[in-house]
Amino acid sequence: MFTDPIANALGEWAVGPGIGSLLLRVLLSAVISTIIGCERATKRHAAGVRTHVIVSLASTFIIMTDGFLASQINGYVYVLSAASIIAVATIAVNSVLYTSRNQIKGLTTSAALWACGILGLTAGAGLFTLTLVGFVLLMVSLSWMPVFERDLKNKSNFFEIHLELTNSQYLQDFITTLRRLGISIDDIEVNPAYASSGLSVYSISLSINSKELKQYKTHTEIIEALASLEYVYHIEEMVS
Repeated sequence: MFTDPIANALGEWAVGPGIGSLLLRVLLSAVISTIIGCERATKRHAAGVRTHVIVSLASTFIIMTDGFLASQINGYVYVLSAASIIAVATIAVNSVLYTSRNQIKGLTTSAALWACGILGLTAGAGLFTLTLVGFVLLMVSLSWMPVFERDLKNKSNFFEIHLELTNSQYLQDFITTLRRLGISIDDIEVNPAYASSGLSVYSISLSINSKELKQYKTHTEIIEALASLEYVYHIEEMVS
């Protein structure tokens, strides 16, 4: 039978079903979810500390309840834990938003919320080592990976922009400028959310064909150059 290394190191009280072990599981669940929630809150995401703590603690209590029922009922299946994963996944999916600029917001927080529920289950199951390893990896993904990801995307040959022109008649001029720079348009959509704003707004998928641009220019520099066009009211890269 597998026993958790950390629980073994702490002693029998952390291994068994006693009150000390149960409180340790709840405390671990609360601490890691608070840290994850703080990380999300500092980046102004809607699902902050309270949401992550509630999800994690609920998952912890559910799997402990499942464990108790399994000890009392022969052949019991952990149905509550399975249902909790589905519930958390549903909450996470509903936290993803599509903005008026056709951008997806909250996708990372949604995934973090789901992962937080999983960590709550592992903590409640007494898998302290697995919980801590998962927590560290999740924090690395949330805190350090974005820097690497932004750099990678900024040098990619493909990107999407949100473009606001002062008048629709300038769209052809903008397309001509892109072609001269060595950038092709893969897809272009009119954004209906700005229909009454007086602006012509588009979501455009671009590919960089010019070898010089690929080698020496980032997306940020390209967008800064395009923003200097007199008929461009606003332009920015679309990111998730």
